Amino acid sequence: MIRPSLHDCFGAFLIGVVVSAVLYGVTCVQTWYYFSRYFSDPWHHKLLVGAVFVSDTTHQALITHTLYTYLVTDFGNASDLEKIVWSLLVEVLFNGFTGFMVQSFLAKRVYHLSNKNVIITASVMSLVIAELVIVVIYVAKALELATFTQVRQIKSWSMSINAVAAAGDILIAVLLCTFLQRSRTGFRRSDTMINKLMLYTINTGLITSVCAMMSFISIVVWPDTFIYIAFYFCVGRLNCNSLLATLNARKGIRRDGDACNEHVSVLIDRALRPINSLIDSSQTEMPNDLSIRLDTTQGCTEDEFLSAKDHKRAQSV
Repeated sequence: MIRPSLHDCFGAFLIGVVVSAVLYGVTCVQTWYYFSRYFSDPWHHKLLVGAVFVSDTTHQALITHTLYTYLVTDFGNASDLEKIVWSLLVEVLFNGFTGFMVQSFLAKRVYHLSNKNVIITASVMSLVIAELVIVVIYVAKALELATFTQVRQIKSWSMSINAVAAAGDILIAVLLCTFLQRSRTGFRRSDTMINKLMLYTINTGLITSVCAMMSFISIVVWPDTFIYIAFYFCVGRLNCNSLLATLNARKGIRRDGDACNEHVSVLIDRALRPINSLIDSSQTEMPNDLSIRLDTTQGCTEDEFLSAKDHKRAQSV
């Protein structure tokens, strides 16, 4: 029977649940912010956010139940601490659901930014689907186990979950940054927006990848402890917050285009003046230039990841 210290076992378990609860609080705030500020978003965006929030909430409830069972219900009964509580296994499934939904959403962005490149998108989705499949297999096998000693039998599956999750996050972040970099137009305002999008992409993808990698490393270095579980508890929460942060950042990024909108207003005023008030005849072509700029500005209201590509196309007309 494996008997690691309480600090390595339930101490790490407790820290993981507490940190996860803090991140869940951030999730609640971001979810409220999204539905209060982006009520005009497409229904599928709202459905996605709602589904991710429900999955995240369920996961938090499951790990809280697990902690309560070990530290309260089974308090003073050392023999029961070796038994696996069912909620500790089922929570893996909901973490997998959250990761699948978030990464699928980001894979869709890769699809649009890559000019609908099926091969690139398929490579991303292969990792996303593979992670979910491994999660389902892991949970199915784990539910047949009774003690933590038996968990060693499915250690490879647990390592695979974290490795594939980290690989998917890194690949998505690299692809999004690459395509955003190619979308640069040379105009300061649009390039500033692209820089911010790249920063958000790197930050959100990096944090989730590091957390998944730390869980992977922990299970390799300290397989008889719960240190890896503490990191894994936070992976789903970070995935959820990365999605919400990406969606909630849109209004802030759009403020960078305000100057461009003001410039369009000036062009409209000039276009409505009498022809004889124009300084030279070249300005009579302003309406054509105006239509291109309006298309660029309108594109910013849909999706920042797509507007950069639209902006580049408009400027090339």
